[in-house]
Amino acid sequence: MTEPTCQLYLISPLDVGGDFPDRLDRALAAGMGLATAFQFRVKDVDQHEAARLAAPLQEICAAHDVGFIVNDSVALAKRLKADGVHLGQSDGDVREAREELGRDVQIGVTCHASRHLAMEAGDAGADYVAFGAFFPSETKASEHRPEPALLSWWSSLFEIPCVAIGGITPDNCAPLVEAGADFLAVSHAIWGGDEVAAIKAFAEVIGSET
Repeated sequence: MTEPTCQLYLISPLDVGGDFPDRLDRALAAGMGLATAFQFRVKDVDQHEAARLAAPLQEICAAHDVGFIVNDSVALAKRLKADGVHLGQSDGDVREAREELGRDVQIGVTCHASRHLAMEAGDAGADYVAFGAFFPSETKASEHRPEPALLSWWSSLFEIPCVAIGGITPDNCAPLVEAGADFLAVSHAIWGGDEVAAIKAFAEVIGSET
């Protein structure tokens, strides 16, 4: 089976305790070949607690051959030997993160709706750029609202993958897939209900658009 040209980049809810490891396992099993990256995103916990929470999730990702990406923290990514780190505009410099983490670690950068920020990130050696929020988000407020044409512009000029983020659901994602998003970053659309049904709903849309 060939992999779809657009894939899912799952972002964790803030609460990753309780039954979340089981939910992640089910989602990744349902999304084989479609869900290829997972971002560990927790707030207001120290690094020791974050590492404890991350451990079972990292194992599940490894078992499914899914990249385990740490949000915001180069130090935590290094401690966990994560597959990657995602940097917001205030989370540090791509070149410094590369020096700290090595050549094999994936580094992504939030670029909001800015072509300039995306080109800067690419020049600095980012492995992917993220644009958004394309729609109002249940997960994170954003005043930036790019148009799908931004994805088309980027993918026509650059080989670095682009990620679309922000309020993306199976019902509204088709224009983003059509515009050339390499990944759809999704959180509430997956974890806000039945994760397996949500993955399958995304798969249907992505399959029909690619």
